[in-house]
Amino acid sequence: MLYFSEFEHCKEFMTELRWPNGKVKCPQCGSEKVTWLAKPRVWKCYGKHTRPTFTLKTGTIFEDSPIGLEKWLPCAWLIINCKNGISSYEVSRDLGVTQKTAWFMLHRVRLAMQDDLTGGMLGNEVEVDETFIGGKARNMHHEKRVRKGMIGPGNRGKTIVLGMLQRDGNVRATVVPDRTKPIMQEHVRGNVEPGATLFSDEAVSSWHMGEEYIHKIINHAEKYVEGNVHTNGLENFWSLLKRGLHGTYISVEPFHLFRYIDEQAYRFNNRKMTDAERFASVLKNIVGRRLTYEQLTGKAQATQHG
Repeated sequence: MLYFSEFEHCKEFMTELRWPNGKVKCPQCGSEKVTWLAKPRVWKCYGKHTRPTFTLKTGTIFEDSPIGLEKWLPCAWLIINCKNGISSYEVSRDLGVTQKTAWFMLHRVRLAMQDDLTGGMLGNEVEVDETFIGGKARNMHHEKRVRKGMIGPGNRGKTIVLGMLQRDGNVRATVVPDRTKPIMQEHVRGNVEPGATLFSDEAVSSWHMGEEYIHKIINHAEKYVEGNVHTNGLENFWSLLKRGLHGTYISVEPFHLFRYIDEQAYRFNNRKMTDAERFASVLKNIVGRRLTYEQLTGKAQATQHG
């Protein structure tokens, strides 16, 4: 935070990140005929187009934000490297912005933390499991339980998250609408190589995939480990995820849950990196991505369907 409090340090870092060869190019036309204007802190492009000036934030997740890089970069460092996440209230206090602004900033950084799945399919030994995210029905007022559909047995009314973990490798987790055979099989086929060994609990009986995969099942009603048959690696990830959701964020709407899952999955998958390496890795993903407040809150979709 002290280092990036100086704009020149921010400029040096972002320039090297965006144009590693040292040649600044206009993000709109690609021209190298640009001049740095120190007072307004912009570059001027001499190409023929409607927007001749651009900044370090143009074309990134920071675009059109009135918040300076002196606050954006520390915000990114905090969420990328805090093991259990960081709340918007804490960022608000640390950076001197409103809680609403901090909440929007954190979600824009989460967009850069989303995995584009270029690493290919999971293989060899893969643990598959699902978990349920949501408040406990017994802690809710009766009217709220009825509204959320949490009247009845089991995990009714909670959000289902499906996870797949390659042992000694990466995890992938996503929100799913239900635990039916078509949904489960679709996600497994889309993420796990055929012929891989799947480790799961007894719930696999409802979506068993025959000879496509080798299935090894542990019945949690009897035991949690039998030889190398277990889902403890994925259970560890669920523990980290829920610790952040319950301990740091407290309350997360199902509409936004996938963003928090992607955040935790990124930190888990890059756990062997140093803090600086993770920071640089995420900042390389800020170009070409954009998240407006209307998109974040769902207002853009409501307008389109209105």
